[in-house]
Amino acid sequence: MTLRQWTSSFLIAASMGLSLAQAHAGPAHVKAENGWVRASVPGQQATGAFVRLTAEESLRLVGVESPVAGVAEVHEMKMEGDVMRMRAIEGLDLPKGQAVELKPGGYHLMLQQLKSPVLKDSKVPLTLVFKDAKGETSRLSLELPARAMAPAGGHGGHAGHSH
Repeated sequence: MTLRQWTSSFLIAASMGLSLAQAHAGPAHVKAENGWVRASVPGQQATGAFVRLTAEESLRLVGVESPVAGVAEVHEMKMEGDVMRMRAIEGLDLPKGQAVELKPGGYHLMLQQLKSPVLKDSKVPLTLVFKDAKGETSRLSLELPARAMAPAGGHGGHAGHSH
């Protein structure tokens, strides 16, 4: 086999593999409502993002990505004795048809190593990453408004996208 034949075969095989990988990374069937990101101030290195998620099928939220942060994670806050602790978690179950609230003081999305301040009234792009029972990955892209505090009543305007 010549180098050219080998290279062609490799490129065809690689592109077929890429096509198969992309076939499993379809859009998530999740409704996102009332999403927002807490605005930050210059020098602040982290902020939180909050949203209500309702999955059309049982899914697990396993990650979050955002170009505004060097690190983005799914977090939980909970009381341990007399101390409120916050930590990254590997995933958050989203039972079929049941709304799961990511909110201040509970489960939330943590954006760390901010690349610049998150300005009030700006839009923050986020991509949520889910896995289903078969281990297949899906994604939901959102643009959430930055606010100084939670919307009135904790729910405010619609987060953006339903799939």
